[in-house]
Amino acid sequence: MPIKKNEGQTVSEIVKDYIEDYIRGLIPANRPQIEAFRKRAMDDNIPIIHQEVQKHIELLIAAKKTRTVLEVGTAVGFSASIFAEAMGPQGQVDTIERNFKMVVQAEENIASLGLSHQINLMVGDAQEKLAVLDKSYDLIFLDGAKGHYIHLLGDCLRCLKPGGLLISDNVLFKGMIASNELVIRRKITIVKRMRMYLETIANHPQLVTSILPLGDGLAISLKKDD
Repeated sequence: MPIKKNEGQTVSEIVKDYIEDYIRGLIPANRPQIEAFRKRAMDDNIPIIHQEVQKHIELLIAAKKTRTVLEVGTAVGFSASIFAEAMGPQGQVDTIERNFKMVVQAEENIASLGLSHQINLMVGDAQEKLAVLDKSYDLIFLDGAKGHYIHLLGDCLRCLKPGGLLISDNVLFKGMIASNELVIRRKITIVKRMRMYLETIANHPQLVTSILPLGDGLAISLKKDD
């Protein structure tokens, strides 16, 4: 989970503050409703995707002409809304969230942006939902519990179209994944599982993976054509 700067912006502890600030200063503002949504989430201390991560994914959506997205970890619906807007009215997002309180907020936020017809909210445990999901997607975005990415990988690959992208957020986890000196004792299990996940996707025969020090760490994996 990212921490907050005094001015209300997320900071990753991966990239130096002055670099983050400069990059974010170059990013054009979203429409006012989205900017207000971001500010509300930050004020409520709800983790959402970093601005530079958002822009990078918007670029990938445009470049790949993405039309279908599966998201694991809806929270209050911010990233699902970003993906729907980036794809345009022809795009569809399925998103999974187990926290019912978050689901209620997400539904309200998505409706207020006029995006309910593009976003399908699935309520329940991600592993259980993915195990029975019989759909395929151009892009899958993992942003749920970090310790479970490795457990979700098999079903994510099954549901990802050849040539599709698996994007995994927060994979460097405040730097703990890359340095034992930064590991907080109560996070040891998450760190071990995330390292296993990154090693797996970096060497997986079906994937070509790039791991970027963007935001709190972003892994982008292309599923090879069959």
